[in-house]
Amino acid sequence: ASSFNPEQARVPSALPLPAPPLTKFNIGLCQLSVTSDKKRNISHAKKAIEEAASKGAKLVLLPEIWNSPYSNDSFPVYAEEIDAGGDASPSTAMLSEVSKRLKITIIGGSIPERVGDRLYNTCCVFGSDGELKAKHRKIHLFDIDIPGKITFMESKTLTAGETPTIVDTDVGRIGIGICYDIRFQELAMIYAARGAHLLCYPGAFNMTTGPLHWELLQRARATDNQLYVATCSPARDSGAGYTAWGHSTLVGPFGEVLATTEHEEAIIIAEIDYSILEQRRTSLPLNRQRRGDLYQLVDVQR
Repeated sequence: ASSFNPEQARVPSALPLPAPPLTKFNIGLCQLSVTSDKKRNISHAKKAIEEAASKGAKLVLLPEIWNSPYSNDSFPVYAEEIDAGGDASPSTAMLSEVSKRLKITIIGGSIPERVGDRLYNTCCVFGSDGELKAKHRKIHLFDIDIPGKITFMESKTLTAGETPTIVDTDVGRIGIGICYDIRFQELAMIYAARGAHLLCYPGAFNMTTGPLHWELLQRARATDNQLYVATCSPARDSGAGYTAWGHSTLVGPFGEVLATTEHEEAIIIAEIDYSILEQRRTSLPLNRQRRGDLYQLVDVQR
């Protein structure tokens, strides 16, 4: 096996899994209904976060585009200047206040972000001190055309992000993706090679690709990389222009579905146990069996 040069399969070499700040904790997945009333969406998300925390969640994950309808017409109207903060970004101001008050980590789903004349689909991560720890702009834009089923072109209004996002938090090292990002296994592999314990994907799969691929992709990313994967979708609104599949889920490092729900509003509380990661990686030592003599994944940023 040493002749396979497994350390060369990841360039730079994969980092060892760091010791997490805690081994076990509860995650809360808040599957929220979204309306055209932005103030209502913000207060509704706030109440859901508070409920999840009251049930023991130390990490709370929100859906993709939870403060706005999911449409190219809505993105420019609901977009916020996140870096300016305060009144320019009421959604993230709420997340900062709640995370600090409840002493929890929040993966803030995603909201439309305005930077000059550009718009991004952006996820903000707030630590238990209320500080913005990371900001992920959706790297892979959702441009698809399935004849007779669904056509959507995010690139009509949104700009693609340029940077993979991994962040150390009070609940471990977390890699962030948004919805369509989950289809690109290279991104998840980079996060795993950077020592991620958990991947979080706020997402809004639709009624065509949701039944086919939503759970499949989550289980694949978790199994391939031997880590936890958590997703959070908006609740389904059949009257909306874009209908979300729902089914927010937590998947374990063996690809096992640990917790999930249907399409209605729901708050899922589930336990994450990082000690299982080493057990799984010892049982299936993929990192020692990769063929660095045959292939490499290059992390350009590192």
